[in-house]
Amino acid sequence: MTKIHCIDLQFKHEEHSIASYLVETEQGPVLIESGPFSTFEVLKEGIEKIGYQIKDIQNVILTHIHFDHAGAAWKFAEHSAKIYVHPIGVPHLERPEKLWNSAAQIYGDEMDTLWGEMKPIPEDQLVGVKDGDVIEFGDTVFNVLYTPGHAVHHNAYLLNDSLFTGDVAGVKIGNGPVVPPCPPPDIDLATWKQSIQKMRAVNPKKLYLTHFDVHHHPDEIFDQLEQTLDEWAHYIRPFYTDHIPAEDIVPLFVAYTQKNYRDLGLTQEQIQTYEYANPSWMSVNGLLRYWKLKDQGRI
Repeated sequence: MTKIHCIDLQFKHEEHSIASYLVETEQGPVLIESGPFSTFEVLKEGIEKIGYQIKDIQNVILTHIHFDHAGAAWKFAEHSAKIYVHPIGVPHLERPEKLWNSAAQIYGDEMDTLWGEMKPIPEDQLVGVKDGDVIEFGDTVFNVLYTPGHAVHHNAYLLNDSLFTGDVAGVKIGNGPVVPPCPPPDIDLATWKQSIQKMRAVNPKKLYLTHFDVHHHPDEIFDQLEQTLDEWAHYIRPFYTDHIPAEDIVPLFVAYTQKNYRDLGLTQEQIQTYEYANPSWMSVNGLLRYWKLKDQGRI
């Protein structure tokens, strides 16, 4: 049986927000998600506790290129690792300036604190993997599923009956609810739901969520995710129709999501963990952009 280790990256010094997964294979350890560089030392310690060194990680598989999933990948590349990601993401990791500048428009002065440094990865260490591809490490085989909707450069990876889902299966922390991360600029509900159906079709028994840990009832997660995607999108729709500025919507949407959390019995500490994993304010611009593109017939 393949050994899969969950490493809690303790993002912002909190538990259960961002995970990396170390998979033991015949050809050495494979890392799923690098997390941001701001948590690299925690990741390094986690890898060493399992019995490996950073230099032993010669293969890193990324679900997509957002900083909380891929920000530290360059550090492994410095130790000769191959970095696997959807082909759309390859040029952004080779030349991360555009990715960094785009994120800086959202996070401003918090970029360094939240994400840390991001350096270019040499082209010959980046491996583009697309839908239907197979990544083999001895008898450990990952099947690639292209799963856009959250991001156009998003893959999920099936290992036996376990599916590593990045953000496309949502965020679920402990026994809390499933919620969708909806940052700009790629949110597309119809495409996202197609990706959910693609994941259902491979019949996984376990979902390994980056936010957070393994969950054993995939259909329940997929059902909740689809429902909440619709609820959040339709909450935002009237504000978009009435041309309400995003900055005026944010406090209302944050209050809306936090009330939902409280109604489900989450403590303030649990709500804070959800907000670190999936900041409610971030989804406002993503969903506003979704409605704009939909009305323009571009999605």
